[in-house]
Amino acid sequence: MTEQVDVVIVGAGAMGISAAWHVARSGRTVVVLEQYDDGHVIGASHGSTRNLSAAYPVDVYQDLLRETRSLWRTLEEESESTLIDWVGLVQHAPRSELRAIHDAHQRHTVASEFLSARDASERWRGLRFAGEVLHTRDAGRIRAADGLRVLRSGAEAAGAEFRFATPVREIESRDDDVTVHHDGGTIRAHRVICAAGAWTRKIVPAAISLPALRVTQEQPAHFAEKPGDFDWPGFMYTPEPGPRDEYWYTPVYGMRTPGEGIKIGWHGSGPVTDPDRRSFEFEPVQMDGLRRYVSEWVPGADPDNFVPISCTYTTTPTEDFVLDRVGPVVVAAGFSGHGFKFVPVVGRILADLAADRAAPDVFSRIRSGV
Repeated sequence: MTEQVDVVIVGAGAMGISAAWHVARSGRTVVVLEQYDDGHVIGASHGSTRNLSAAYPVDVYQDLLRETRSLWRTLEEESESTLIDWVGLVQHAPRSELRAIHDAHQRHTVASEFLSARDASERWRGLRFAGEVLHTRDAGRIRAADGLRVLRSGAEAAGAEFRFATPVREIESRDDDVTVHHDGGTIRAHRVICAAGAWTRKIVPAAISLPALRVTQEQPAHFAEKPGDFDWPGFMYTPEPGPRDEYWYTPVYGMRTPGEGIKIGWHGSGPVTDPDRRSFEFEPVQMDGLRRYVSEWVPGADPDNFVPISCTYTTTPTEDFVLDRVGPVVVAAGFSGHGFKFVPVVGRILADLAADRAAPDVFSRIRSGV
């Protein structure tokens, strides 16, 4: 027997949950299908914390940041819980990059200021700085796992149904509806939202032409905090161009994760992987480089006391997201390691796409191959 709903969402990661929240609150019926068990750690959405940075020189992202900050606050109010710790974020990077970000902050009334390395080091003794430092006060740390629980609870309260351990095998797309075949049966829907993360290419109908999506296994780690009264903002570091320490791979990011340590990782440097054939083991040379970074730049953390983390990035060539629709198929993909802060607003965009409204042009990246 074929079920009938308004919207099917494939993938119960962060973006799928957020889309379900928005779709259900709009009054449409929605079923979310997830191939793995509830609470799995195989994709990109698990973990206790994420940075909510504002390190974007591009206006469209600053506009989304304004909306996402508002939506996170709405979720806090509705759930009577704290989801954002406004601890700020400090960033050292090439001067031109910091100036472009600060200019965008001024255009969008984001509170930020420049500090010298000396002043920053005196204020945040757990970190070491070089050159000019941009301190963004309108930034902080997302309680990521709590945020997803709140979103899912709100989606279910509005009528969304989540089905775990239910792999989708095929999506049949017609002019104005779809049939989704899954291990439990068949669902016919007006629209389908594919929010499958690293599995996007495996589930989106072949007739839809996607941009390049590079799937990597990333390997941040939680480093133990050293004893001391440290104040921990979120942090990001991009070294100057030219000669650098040989262990550098990419820009680095980090944040304190209460009860787990200081989470630190390279941005998108992991080996390319098939999400169904991951090793979940860290690459030893890159991990050694990360430990050397901690030793030199994070005096408040212990480089010899760490717990590796494994997750995936799905990255586009520009690191812009893919949020688009072809016929009845909506695709959310390519969040390129910086998407989590935008979870509430991405869900809104996906719900809009499923209602035949447009996404910002920068995210329109797919087309029909027919």
